Amino acid sequence: MASDSPFILTKVECPICKTVNEFEVIKVGSYTEEGRDSDFCPQNIRWRSPRYQAYNPLLFFTAACSNCYYTRELTNQFKDWKNDNNFRTYRLKAIKQKHLEQFSNPDSVLNQMGKMLNNNRHPNETAVLKLHLTIFDELLAEHPGDLDLGRFYLRIGWVFRSMEKFEDPNRSLLNGLVYDLENKYRAIKSAAENVGSEIDAFTEELKTHFDAKQVPAEIKSDMLAYRERYEREVETLRGGLNNVNGNLDTLKELFDEYKVSVLGGEQDDEVKNIGCENTYLAFLQNMKQKWDGVVTNEMEALEKAVYYYKLAFANGRDILPGNQQIQASYLIAELSRRIGDYDEAKQYFTSTIKTGQEFIYQNRNNQSRTVLARKILELAIEQGRANLKASKPA
Repeated sequence: MASDSPFILTKVECPICKTVNEFEVIKVGSYTEEGRDSDFCPQNIRWRSPRYQAYNPLLFFTAACSNCYYTRELTNQFKDWKNDNNFRTYRLKAIKQKHLEQFSNPDSVLNQMGKMLNNNRHPNETAVLKLHLTIFDELLAEHPGDLDLGRFYLRIGWVFRSMEKFEDPNRSLLNGLVYDLENKYRAIKSAAENVGSEIDAFTEELKTHFDAKQVPAEIKSDMLAYRERYEREVETLRGGLNNVNGNLDTLKELFDEYKVSVLGGEQDDEVKNIGCENTYLAFLQNMKQKWDGVVTNEMEALEKAVYYYKLAFANGRDILPGNQQIQASYLIAELSRRIGDYDEAKQYFTSTIKTGQEFIYQNRNNQSRTVLARKILELAIEQGRANLKASKPA
């Protein structure tokens, strides 16, 4: 019987610490996209298996080492990094040294974000953190890829958008109910621990009482007749408490199994806290104080994406002429419009339209080569009009 899992597993040795990790790769056809936004963000995602509906596919866009948190886009090139001479010769040494320096500091952004990763419990938040870590490691290279950095920030923006748009209120309610149930369990566990402490204190007091030297001998002989009975009852009490603790341990196992079943993943207290909206935002804001590469919302992510796309567009090193150049120009325009920089958007929309029309004309005899350019040209004209309208005073 074929597995209904939408993933295949691939093993990759970490270039930094040599840990062999097993990463999940989405099988082709495991989900469908229903429409795309004007910045190419998927509007609706439908998994073939409903149990994975809470997962944004971007969670599996990057891969983070389970040991040292080295994170990189999960491409075939990364899987085969040992045969990538350019990476091994020109990039790995500098990245490795700087990454390990950060990893050796327990308070570094690398470590703090890495410890929060949990695909099962909070997939969207983890997707955002993994993309941040991918950017963090890319910036350690002597010559970071501006186009890649722009792509990564854009995708962080997409995840933030999906978190706002597709949050499942039923799942949020269930999370809260399970959290309340867990608090009640903790209250019982705490009470049992307090009883154990009180029994220990009572046992010490019994010893002090019956060993008191100042008690007259004739009275002490009467006291000692009761000592064994007291000790026997205390041992019975301890036995009962041990049974209670055993039942509590069984209840904890049942509770953990229940959470995995109804919430779809492992439950970790440290990560559970990050899932609370205010706490998660506070965590990102705290990380931003340590590293200005952190973004805390969609608009900040798009601003960073525009910045790096413009760098890549200006140096021309990472962007090929033709369709890729037209697409990059359009994205700068559209993202600028979304963050309210209408003048910048107008400049790049105009450039996109002009370049697109020239490219389509030059390749008018090659329809297949101009399909993407025609689509982007249509978007540029449409969004250019929206930008013009938004730029006019109300």
